[in-house]
Amino acid sequence: MLTGPSPIDEPRQDSAVRLPLRSTVVELLLGSVVAVLVSMVLQFAVVRLGISEPSYAPEALAALGAALVLTVLFVLLAFGHRRSPRWVRLGGTWVALASFTTLALAIPLQSTRFYFGGSSMDNAFRMQFMTRMASTPGLADMNYADTAPYYPGGWFWLGGRFANLLGWEGWAAYKPYALAWVAVTSVVAFTLWSIVLRRRLALLAALATTIAGMLHGVEEPYAWPSAAWMAPVAVLAWYALRREDRAPRWTLVCVGVYVGFAAITYTLHFGFAVLLIVTMAVVIGAFRVHHGQPLWPTVRVLFLRLLPIGVVSGLIALLVWLPYLLSTHFLLDNPRSAAQHYLPRDSAFLPVPMTEASTLGVLCMAGLVWLLLRCRRNEVAAAMLTMVIAVYCWFGLSTLALLAKTTLLAFRLNVILGVVLATAGVLGLLELVGYLRARLDARYALRISTVAFAVGLLGAVTLTQGAIGLALKDGTERAYEDYYPTGDNAMGHRDPEQPGHWAGAVFRTVDQLTGRPPQQNILLSTDYKMMSFRPYWGFQQETPHYANPLADYDERAAEVHRWSQARDSQELLAMLHRSRFASPNVFVLRNASEEDTEHAGKLSVVLKGDAFPQLPNVRDYSVYFDPAVFDSPEFTKRVVGPYTVIARR
Repeated sequence: MLTGPSPIDEPRQDSAVRLPLRSTVVELLLGSVVAVLVSMVLQFAVVRLGISEPSYAPEALAALGAALVLTVLFVLLAFGHRRSPRWVRLGGTWVALASFTTLALAIPLQSTRFYFGGSSMDNAFRMQFMTRMASTPGLADMNYADTAPYYPGGWFWLGGRFANLLGWEGWAAYKPYALAWVAVTSVVAFTLWSIVLRRRLALLAALATTIAGMLHGVEEPYAWPSAAWMAPVAVLAWYALRREDRAPRWTLVCVGVYVGFAAITYTLHFGFAVLLIVTMAVVIGAFRVHHGQPLWPTVRVLFLRLLPIGVVSGLIALLVWLPYLLSTHFLLDNPRSAAQHYLPRDSAFLPVPMTEASTLGVLCMAGLVWLLLRCRRNEVAAAMLTMVIAVYCWFGLSTLALLAKTTLLAFRLNVILGVVLATAGVLGLLELVGYLRARLDARYALRISTVAFAVGLLGAVTLTQGAIGLALKDGTERAYEDYYPTGDNAMGHRDPEQPGHWAGAVFRTVDQLTGRPPQQNILLSTDYKMMSFRPYWGFQQETPHYANPLADYDERAAEVHRWSQARDSQELLAMLHRSRFASPNVFVLRNASEEDTEHAGKLSVVLKGDAFPQLPNVRDYSVYFDPAVFDSPEFTKRVVGPYTVIARR
């Protein structure tokens, strides 16, 4: 049995908040502004490179640019001095971090208007949300008209304002906006780490965070900030909960602001952050009670620490969640969402990045060892080890959730685990270097520092090149291959066999047949990408997993099937009029191919059903319409390539 004071409450290194509140706020604001300006300037310079694809030239330039910035940073960290003014050092750090991320990510995308992933898969929904927010000053569902938004739109709402400022359409502004956010994320991570670490350690932690995000994280730019900032905020929360004297009110408020930010940008990280902070309180409380403190006073103290975090985060969350809460009577009448019906391989098995035979694997293993060795006496290590444990607990809960026919999308936390272990690895290796310098003969100190400098720089360059050349390779290829709404792609291809080739013609046809702006049209379309490029309302979302649960996805699919059974145009019009949903005024249906003899002459729309837990987790099926049901003066139609566009007058 343990005796003496609790290890949780022993004095620890680095337990004090190092950055005053006023300085923190000023640095967060100024650093973010500098990051956006630097990123935008570099992005507009990069697009002038004009390198044709396919080519390795952009990747080579990106690797060189990132390596040069890393070299400058490592030289300054190793041999820099403190004589320069504080704001000069800070400004240089902000510029370097923003330059590093922008050069590494923007140069590979220099000839495409798309972000990593193009307009395919999940990016289609992200661009649809961005396009929606650019077309309206308020919050709205990405797809369904007159429906309270379900997915948190904080990041996308700000993106809509960014697009309006540039005078661009939402989809076109997505790439520069996402790249600017990645730059801001790195700079803010540096400031947050500066609250709990010395400046030089904070810079290395921010670099480790950024590089880990490039390997897995930046492809979801709206989720990346809350993932990247969670570790320093967790350290801050651990300190605030563990402190036994006067409650650090502003520290608790700041933690609440972060949790609220997660709530309005990425719901999963919000839920995990809540679990993490509550787990910290339980761990701290359990150790205190175990070592003789009374139960209920301990619970009361910790509850009063959690209360400000909950109040502040709840008020921020209401900024985007209030319309949905009102529509569901504050979740008393909340329909079940299919958003969590996804079980890929990464969710089925526990993540073990520390066992990978790679540079990142070695770094993560070093991080795990450091966390285990230092958690008893180091504030940072204790908080980060709690994060690692919480991630594995979330995986366990996600697996148990299969019994309820759902998941907790645990694989989305792999990025957080990678960031925590990589950052811990950097801190652990630095501590090892300091230990060797102190233990060995003084004449070896310079050699040890030189080797550490060289190995650290080599590791950072290796990981960055791996991100550019391997981790982001598929996303880069999609960005160049996917079609723009103009009917071509970044490589100038115009293939009539590709559905995207006809996008521009379909848009023009819809405009001509309806005479309405896009946001006044409701489409039933077999090409769901149309909603990514124009702010049309969709009668149906592409998959049930991204559909708003208030929209009744399955009932809408059944409604479409009933319409296809209409015997003539009058019956179809009557069905459309009686529908309890706002019925479409535009149909974009696909013409039957010559090979499809069974449905020759028919018009089809592709719908999807939930196939969870199978992979893929959706099943496609087509619903066929007889063209004769649109033979009425109430309809006007036109054939556009493989599509027939039909509009109600």
